[in-house]
Amino acid sequence: MAAVNHSSFTIVTCVLIGVQGLEEAHIWLSVPFCSMYLIALLGNSLLLFIIIKERSLHQPMFLFLAMLATADLVLCTTTMPKTLGIFWFDAKEIAFESCVTQMFIVHFLFVAESAILLAMAFDRYVAICNPLQYSTVLTHSRVAKIAAAAAVRAFCLMASLTLLLMRLPFCGPNVISHTFCEHMGIARLACADITVNIWYGLTVALLTTGTDTIFIAISYALILRAVFRLPSKDARAKALGTCGSHVCVILMFYVPAFFSIFAYRFAVKSIPRPVHILLANLFAVVPPMLNPIIYGVKTKQIRERVVQVWLQARK
Repeated sequence: MAAVNHSSFTIVTCVLIGVQGLEEAHIWLSVPFCSMYLIALLGNSLLLFIIIKERSLHQPMFLFLAMLATADLVLCTTTMPKTLGIFWFDAKEIAFESCVTQMFIVHFLFVAESAILLAMAFDRYVAICNPLQYSTVLTHSRVAKIAAAAAVRAFCLMASLTLLLMRLPFCGPNVISHTFCEHMGIARLACADITVNIWYGLTVALLTTGTDTIFIAISYALILRAVFRLPSKDARAKALGTCGSHVCVILMFYVPAFFSIFAYRFAVKSIPRPVHILLANLFAVVPPMLNPIIYGVKTKQIRERVVQVWLQARK
C-alpha cells in the first residue's frame, strides 16, 4: 500500500480495546476463538495440500475451492493473531499504518470471497444445466481470468475506499472499540464529517455483495429448474447434493456479512457493542473453520483423498 500522508492526521498508534464490556472475560473468550482459528488453519491447509497434490482435482470446481481456502486462511490470519494478542497479553496498540493495512486486507478479502462464491455458483450452473459444454466453457484460462477479475475488482474498490478514508483529518481520540481494524471503526476516529465514507462504504458493499447475491440466486433458481426436470430421483438427489455444500457456505458468508454491513452504520446504539464485536470475530473465523469441513463431508473426491492422507500418515 502507498505510504500514509502524515500531514492529514496526528494519530500515530491506535488502541484496540477488545470486546468492550467483557474485558474480564477476554481470557475465556480466547479459548473458543483460538480453537476455531487452529481448526481453520489445519482444515484449509489440508484442503489446499490435497487439491495441489492431486492432479485429478485440478478442475474448475476444486480450483475455485482452493481460492476460497486461500482467502479464508489469509482472512483469519489477518484478524485472529491480533485478537488473541489482546485477549492474552493485553497487546492493544497497533500502528496507524498497520491498522489501515489490516482494514484494507480484511475488506479486500470480503469482496474477493463474494466474487469467488459467485464463480462457484456459475460453475455449478454450467455443470448441471450445460454439462456437455462444461469443459469448453470453464477452461483453466477462463478460471484464471475469473480469479484475476475478482482480485482486480476487490483491489480497485478497496483502494478507493482507503484513499477516501485517508483524506480525513485524524486529530481526536485513537481508541477503537474492536479487536481488529475495519473501515467504520477507523472512520469514526476522524474529527470531520464521515457521511461520505458511510454511504460510499455502503454503496461499495451493496454493489459487490448485493449484486453477487442476486446473480447467485438467479444461478440457483436455474439450477433448481433444471434439477427438477431430471427424470430419475437418484439423478435429482445427486445434483442437489453437489450444490448442498455450496449453499451452506453461501449462507454462512452472506448472513453475518449483511448484518455487519447494516448494523455498524445504522444500528450502532440499538445493538449492544459486545454483540457486534463478537459477531464480527465469529464472521472472521467461523466460515474459514467450517468451509473445509463442509466440503470435506459433502464432496466425495475430497473425502476420499483426506482418508488416504490420514492412512498414509499412520503408516
